[in-house]
Amino acid sequence: MDFGTQAQKHVWEGAIPLQIHLHESEVTTLPPPPPALILGPRIGYLPLLVPLIKPHFSNTLPPGVDTVWFEYKGLPLKWYIPTGVLFDLLCLEPERPWNLTVHFRGYPANLLSPCEGEDSVKGSFNNSLKEAAYVINGNCKNVMNMSQSDQVDLWRSVVNGNMEGYLRISSKLKLGIIGEEHKIKLTQPRQSKDETDIAGPSRTGRVPVRLYVQNIMEDLDELEDASPVNSWDNILYINRPVVIHEEEGMDFTLHDAIKTLLPEFFTDELTDEQITAIDPEDEQSNTETNLSHCNEENARSRKSGEAEETSDKRNQESCSPNKAEIKLIRVQGIEPKLEIPFSWVVNNLMNPEHFLHICVVVKLPPDQVNRMMM
Repeated sequence: MDFGTQAQKHVWEGAIPLQIHLHESEVTTLPPPPPALILGPRIGYLPLLVPLIKPHFSNTLPPGVDTVWFEYKGLPLKWYIPTGVLFDLLCLEPERPWNLTVHFRGYPANLLSPCEGEDSVKGSFNNSLKEAAYVINGNCKNVMNMSQSDQVDLWRSVVNGNMEGYLRISSKLKLGIIGEEHKIKLTQPRQSKDETDIAGPSRTGRVPVRLYVQNIMEDLDELEDASPVNSWDNILYINRPVVIHEEEGMDFTLHDAIKTLLPEFFTDELTDEQITAIDPEDEQSNTETNLSHCNEENARSRKSGEAEETSDKRNQESCSPNKAEIKLIRVQGIEPKLEIPFSWVVNNLMNPEHFLHICVVVKLPPDQVNRMMM
């Protein structure tokens, strides 16, 4: 049995050193407790760290019921986004250790969806897995029909970072997207049975992708000088499948994938350094929704990665500058070249719920900043 590539092993073993501080409003002892030092798995979720963190601070907490949440530089962190994705998105210049603040009281229900610890995280993960299965196969029957023991073992393998156990169980779900060869001719979203037999493990050319786009408004030489994100309203979120179209002898690249997701930032003369945008008047713009408006109910109701139409025009307008420059693309902490085969990215850097999370940093020209904030 295939127990994963070397790159997959690096992803599963990847961890972010965290230095977690208790918010000063919840400190009831002198001296205050020192920060907790812990490794946060990239593929994990912050609430899963609470059993390791709480004993460190339990003796200083005020009376009350635990409602744990985390923040970074004043920004409440969305608990259902993998820890590695949060780090890649919010730390343009990687901060090690990553300094986070933990709260055990005062949950910001107006900013974050409710979280009841591991059960909520598990539920969110399962919903994402079903959504990914629908994108890939057109149905989620294999996920829905998992035995109870397989469901438990699959989740425990994610929690414990057990890649071999995960691959052993997830192989039953038949969610293969791209075969081992990078050059696969996929000209249709679905393949016929005969085409599937020829292509071996390939079943579809639809890749579940979650794209996070951060706009930096300053004219900076170094990304580390960018202002921190102070609101999720400043992050554009796109939940959309990438349909792979390859011509014989030509790779479908990361450039091609990003271009299908952000066509307004690309022209045929694209370079890695400068990207000129065009007016995004196309039907796909309706699937763009701000991360602050995307909750678990949206994820459950989406089918085939096509989000319901939104009346929020701000996101569409924010992606229609006359000129824009993509400053950074980051996947699993890696900043890949745009010419890398997309199949390699998918096969090696996908998260366990079968979504590929991509973080993009875009520089808009000054005359477009006001449109971004409207």
